[in-house]
Amino acid sequence: MELETGQKRLHETITEQQTVINELQTTITGSKLKEVGSVYTRWGKSSCPGNGTETIYTGLVAGAHYTHTGGAANYLCLTQQPSWNKYNDEEQAGGLVYGAEYEFDLRSRSYFFGREITNEDPPCAVCRTERPTVIIIPGSRQCLDGWTMEYHGYLSSGYYGHAAATEFVCLDVDPEIISGGKSDNNGKLFYFTEVRCGSSSLCPPYVNGRELSCVVCSK
Repeated sequence: MELETGQKRLHETITEQQTVINELQTTITGSKLKEVGSVYTRWGKSSCPGNGTETIYTGLVAGAHYTHTGGAANYLCLTQQPSWNKYNDEEQAGGLVYGAEYEFDLRSRSYFFGREITNEDPPCAVCRTERPTVIIIPGSRQCLDGWTMEYHGYLSSGYYGHAAATEFVCLDVDPEIISGGKSDNNGKLFYFTEVRCGSSSLCPPYVNGRELSCVVCSK
């Protein structure tokens, strides 16, 4: 009888320990899964989409001036809460950063956006999704099967005739503006991009002169 009681207690102890081990393994696995993810910038918006994606911070779009041949090409999403190392407030030679503006010259902004946004300043948001892979598909507004759309919009860049190079970014299809930011100061600029066919194999399927779309997808 005592042997049976001891075996029963031993079995209960082992079962309890196994339960604790299983719970710990589940917690560890869950923690690892939460650590997996990827980060992207949503241009033209002050927040991230509500699809399991969190907003790390809302920022101000900036970059090198459109006339500066030696400036950096990329767009920046600057934090709205800057902090500093050592500094000197005198203007000196070096890399320069300016605010950004929407341009979209020679087009009906009301047709594309439902309102006039030229010379307005764009916001940006740095987003984190738990999905580990993020891609930008230029030329499409739809994600592939099995992928989650983060946002879609217009493929944008600087103007081809300006001195400074830029990069291609995906500007949200419904871009926001920063209140009080309307002024024609230029700086880092956003323009639509469109296809030029020539004798290349782009057309078809692309159409000469048509504004390009883009989509940001995750999986």
